[in-house]
Amino acid sequence: MKNIKTRWILIGVVILALVAGVWRAMSNKRAQEAAAAAPVAVQTQIELANSDVMSAQLRDITQGLAVSGTVKAVNYAVIKARVAGELKEVVAREGDAVQAGDVLARIDPTEYQRRWLQAAETASAAKSQMEIAQRAWDSNKALVDQGFISKAAMDNSVASYQGAMASHKAAIAGADVARKALDDATLRAPFAGIVSGRAAQVGERVAIDAKIMELVDLSQLEVEVPLSPSESMDVRIGQIASLQVEDRPQTVGAKVKRISPSAQTGSRSVLIYLALDKAEGLRHGLFAKGILGMGKSQALAVPLSSVRTDRAQPYVQVVEQVGDQLQVAHKTVTLGVRGMDLAQPESETMVGVTGLAQGSTVLKSNVGALREGILVKYTAKAAASAASALP
Repeated sequence: MKNIKTRWILIGVVILALVAGVWRAMSNKRAQEAAAAAPVAVQTQIELANSDVMSAQLRDITQGLAVSGTVKAVNYAVIKARVAGELKEVVAREGDAVQAGDVLARIDPTEYQRRWLQAAETASAAKSQMEIAQRAWDSNKALVDQGFISKAAMDNSVASYQGAMASHKAAIAGADVARKALDDATLRAPFAGIVSGRAAQVGERVAIDAKIMELVDLSQLEVEVPLSPSESMDVRIGQIASLQVEDRPQTVGAKVKRISPSAQTGSRSVLIYLALDKAEGLRHGLFAKGILGMGKSQALAVPLSSVRTDRAQPYVQVVEQVGDQLQVAHKTVTLGVRGMDLAQPESETMVGVTGLAQGSTVLKSNVGALREGILVKYTAKAAASAASALP
């Protein structure tokens, strides 16, 4: 009887343990369901600076051709050796400003001085021989008139004089060539400019046409732009362009100055040349890119980067006044013409839009995607301008 009672006590303990385990499991499940049903904490307000927004306004959009090319000096020269010899002196170095005719470098002139002296002496000897032949001709001419010598002797005298005169002229020409070689041993600047590079050192022996240095004139710069034959057919002299040089934020105005009449062999590209409005601070060889204006139209425009395409229809994010609060709203837009507003300093591509009110405050692309309805708070500096930008 005692064993039966103990058995029932054990069974009761097991049942209580099972009931406690089931109750604990159900409690944990209800806690998990409650946690899942609780609202997720989301950002309800964002702070914007004045640089994060812009006002949608009517703009003159220049629709153009994307171009890129190299800034080049109109006057650019590679100074080469015209005679061979040892480079004795380099007067101008990189960055030096020189005037037309200034001495840049000198090649050892000793050999060419000797050659010129030799040619000059040869010319002097030829002149003496010509004078002797001339006196003989004058004497024989008087004798033939008196009948003392034959006509044949007179003809020989004339031929000797003519040969001596030709030899004298040839000697003078040879002396001129030798003199020019001597002058060529001194390298001079062909125009006013700045030395941009040097390729030879003092003491080095250089050959004819060896590169010594480079000279550029930065007062006149232009951009050489290669275009495909089809693109070049719509380009006209006088068309304006807006260029960005080496990713600088400021743009530089330019105008088509010249158009090559033929395509380049091999690449088949047609070169056009753009004269820069302001060349201050620019250098020969820099890279430039931009838009060559082909047409202009007025449209309500926003930066192309501000248009979001992560939905079926493109839209822009704007800031709207809802009661006493500012909120983010999504406005579906239809895209129109694309181009650049050349009147503005920024070089960003603009796009015309419809479906947006003029003066709307548009969020720029750097803000990123925001949930519609999120509250907006401006920084202290941006508050005043943002309030005036709202419709």
